[in-house]
Amino acid sequence: MRFTLYLLLLIAALPVVAQETQKPFYYPTGNEGVVTGTITLKGTPPKPRLIDMSADPACPQFNSKPQTDWVITNQGRLKNVFVFVKGDTIDAYRFEMPDSEVTLDQRACYFGPHVFGIRAGQTLRIINGDPTQHNVHPTPKLNQEWNLSQAHDSPAILRTFPRAEMMIPIRCNQHPWMKAYAGVMNNPFFAVSDGLGKFEIRGLPPGTYKLVVWHEVFGAQEIDITVVPGEIRNADFTFDAEKIPENPKHWFLSEP
Repeated sequence: MRFTLYLLLLIAALPVVAQETQKPFYYPTGNEGVVTGTITLKGTPPKPRLIDMSADPACPQFNSKPQTDWVITNQGRLKNVFVFVKGDTIDAYRFEMPDSEVTLDQRACYFGPHVFGIRAGQTLRIINGDPTQHNVHPTPKLNQEWNLSQAHDSPAILRTFPRAEMMIPIRCNQHPWMKAYAGVMNNPFFAVSDGLGKFEIRGLPPGTYKLVVWHEVFGAQEIDITVVPGEIRNADFTFDAEKIPENPKHWFLSEP
């Protein structure tokens, strides 16, 4: 049964793989541009909620006041917003695959990073830095779903996502508050906003694109941008704190 499922998934991926390998490589010319910006949250950010970690004694010892990590702000600047570029100019090319792996850590009973980008086919290295067992369970729609337990000090789990996909939820079935999101891209033109809400995408070929920002609570926005040779293009976004949906979960205790 598993072999049959794997074979079907492999066959389904063949047209996508063939299409990608037929594209020419893009070679930088020195005229590429840079897109920078800041993500702002207008209004009062929602308060984090306390998390009940008592089911696993290993988790509370690292968290005296465990809270949700959905919305993290600093003076109105929003962290963990995934930013990416899409358009015909970059869709027409293949781009060099980085040699490095992307690491997803499980530490203090949280995933880190909470939001990250990875290239389609790039290795995702998952490690467990906690003295307890975790469970890593991505639930993609275009890639193969998998579900693996990982004990303390066990070897790293190495996996890839063959297809581009936005945004893949990753959860730990043993600790339901643990969530992460992966943006899988066919090109290197993506970023995640930092603790000051800032992002930067470098090496973008001149052209007209859609610049998209995504946040797990506030949704997505996009704008049209044109990047001219050698330009440093600024593009800022603002989300509205009043538009947060109510989404209570059973592991919340109360408002802090």
